Amino acid sequence: MERGSSYPFRGKSPKIADTAFIAPGARLIGDVEVADRASVWFNCVLRGDVCHIRIGARSNIQDGTVIHVNSGDFPTLVGEDVLVGHKVMLHGCEIQDRSFVGMSAVIMDECVVETGAMVAAGAFLPPGKIARKDELWAGWPAKPIRTLTDRERAMIAGGAKHYAELAAEYRAQQG
Repeated sequence: MERGSSYPFRGKSPKIADTAFIAPGARLIGDVEVADRASVWFNCVLRGDVCHIRIGARSNIQDGTVIHVNSGDFPTLVGEDVLVGHKVMLHGCEIQDRSFVGMSAVIMDECVVETGAMVAAGAFLPPGKIARKDELWAGWPAKPIRTLTDRERAMIAGGAKHYAELAAEYRAQQG
């Protein structure tokens, strides 16, 4: 199995840790960095053409996700041990450590998902919103609806560990 494709742009090339997993079909363009044991899954696009994208250690960017930036002003930063669900759109935002973004969610410019926060599947976080620590945000547009349960916090921690292990298994099969 071959790794996804990386493309230089404006003199910057993606930097991928040796222990990261980049699935076939993923595309990383320009100023993108993927840290140790992080994973970028099938058919994702990370386009750091006009600002930078950083993916922290053991975080996972699941299938079909698109990550972009705002021209020069707002990079997209994904912290450590973050779960980013399938078909998510991240644009010029910050997703802090040990947080969760559910499937098909959209997180826009200048948004922050704080450490330990969760954005529900299908939610839309409009520009400038901050999902605070331990809050669950849901809806279109998203609003805080309650505090996370202990079970949800454990799911985030377990999910990040699971994806790091799964990515290692895929890497081993790549040879």
